[in-house]
Amino acid sequence: MEEQVILVDVNDLPIGKMAKMEAHEKGILHRAFSVFVFNSRNELLLQQRAKSKYHSSGLWTNTCCSHPRWGESNIDAANRRLKEEMGMECDLRYAFNFIYKSEFEDGLIEHELDHVFFGQSDILPKINTDEVEDYRYMSLSDLQQDILNKPKDYTSWLKICLDKVIEAI
Repeated sequence: MEEQVILVDVNDLPIGKMAKMEAHEKGILHRAFSVFVFNSRNELLLQQRAKSKYHSSGLWTNTCCSHPRWGESNIDAANRRLKEEMGMECDLRYAFNFIYKSEFEDGLIEHELDHVFFGQSDILPKINTDEVEDYRYMSLSDLQQDILNKPKDYTSWLKICLDKVIEAI
């Protein structure tokens, strides 16, 4: 069965469902979430997206992100994907949401109302290599500098929301 996303209006009210690829081909606003897990040294756990991903493959991004399923809460979806992608669990807390639209070279468009969650853990991830190529920890100041020096190494949504993450901490 093809994965579906929840279509939403700008107030995050569900207005329907659509196949994930179709939503990304048409650039339709849909619900998403992003997880940012920090260790006790306040370093962010970053993942490098698997090279087989349908967009932004091989790029560095936040700890994990995806889309909730119909009838699944954002927090349950965030916990599910953290376990599926990074092989870890931790207490997540809601931080904020934002809307972004980003077009990719392959013609796909991310248009998402993204719910951001923060967590804290010193447990090392056990990555799912179907989803994640590699991982590393970075301080937010080092991450900001690295994005300035090598912007093409990072996902668009991480670059868009990083200032909001720093504000919310």
